[in-house]
Amino acid sequence: MLIGVPKEIKTLEHRVGLVPSSVKEFVKNGHEVLIETGAGAAINFTDEIYKKAGAKIAASAEEVFQKADMIIKVKEPQANECKMLREDQLLFTYLHLAADPEQAKGLMDSGCVAIAYETVTGPDGRSLPLLEPMSEIAGRLAVQVGSYNLQKHQGGTGRLIGGVPGVKPAEVVIIGGGTAGFHAAQMATGLGANVTILERSNPRMRFLDEYFHGRANIVYSNAQTVEEYACSSDLVIGAVLIPGASAPKLISKNMLSSMIPGTVIVDIAIDQGGCFETSKPTTHADPTYVIDNVVHYCVANMPGAVPLTSALALNHSVLPYALELANMGWKAALIGNENFRNGLNVCKGEITHKEVAESLDLDFNPEPSALAA
Repeated sequence: MLIGVPKEIKTLEHRVGLVPSSVKEFVKNGHEVLIETGAGAAINFTDEIYKKAGAKIAASAEEVFQKADMIIKVKEPQANECKMLREDQLLFTYLHLAADPEQAKGLMDSGCVAIAYETVTGPDGRSLPLLEPMSEIAGRLAVQVGSYNLQKHQGGTGRLIGGVPGVKPAEVVIIGGGTAGFHAAQMATGLGANVTILERSNPRMRFLDEYFHGRANIVYSNAQTVEEYACSSDLVIGAVLIPGASAPKLISKNMLSSMIPGTVIVDIAIDQGGCFETSKPTTHADPTYVIDNVVHYCVANMPGAVPLTSALALNHSVLPYALELANMGWKAALIGNENFRNGLNVCKGEITHKEVAESLDLDFNPEPSALAA
């Protein structure tokens, strides 16, 4: 199979679909890799390094899309990339379609087969192994960018996240105790903040309580506790996730006026539409905006701020699945693995994932004829 890797074109996105070590694995398995020139240059993976790994270099993205059997990316295809996709071509990347009807239409119109990293499930049927590494990074970054924006010249409350002797540290509330929330809590407690995690799952609350052992408060999440803690915190991190679906809006615009002036809110869920009513996607070039004296950080590709770490971590998780697609073909790979099958979002013009379809108010077909064939 010919694997194509175009350069990412989303604003300030420097990750790359395949790192050189992954290219070597594809070549070792008898496949060809065509990578767009400069695709990894921003993280010091030069064309020469890719050539040594066995890849061929394409002069343009158009060449990659025209020739490749499978496209491997990081971020969702942009509008002009959707137009370059063709019928029967396989796309393997993050999609986050629930908040992006235009992309969904573009993928459907192309006739391609699109498998989303973020809805592939693990052997337990619940975990999300291809989303997990980016959730880990986003959770850690949320505290890093949140503490930076707490500085007064950034519009924050002016409170040092870890405090100093005699002065209390910042109050940090994390809504959601999953992978992203857990890693945010690790970072925040490590910096000395007063941390509260709001979570709804009883088993998860027990795990968090045992892990943090008093270093973080674990509180049941409901409308009352969300409002209570959000309105008394310096930093609020939204880390909720419903796989494939739009994120629930947990903090309303009306609540902002009751929050401490200079509060920073970081919306990790922005890829899925955001979990704050006033959230709107921003970029690393212009990451924040202020509404009612509350600083909003809603960058839609947070791990792109550390693209070297992110690209390597993502490849470590994605590679076994990508090799399975290349070695077996997408139909055999998905039919033989229900958890991998959960990653199929669009198949030759049809939405195939229930939560995506419900979020977009579209019909969906869980068993497309192309898969059965």
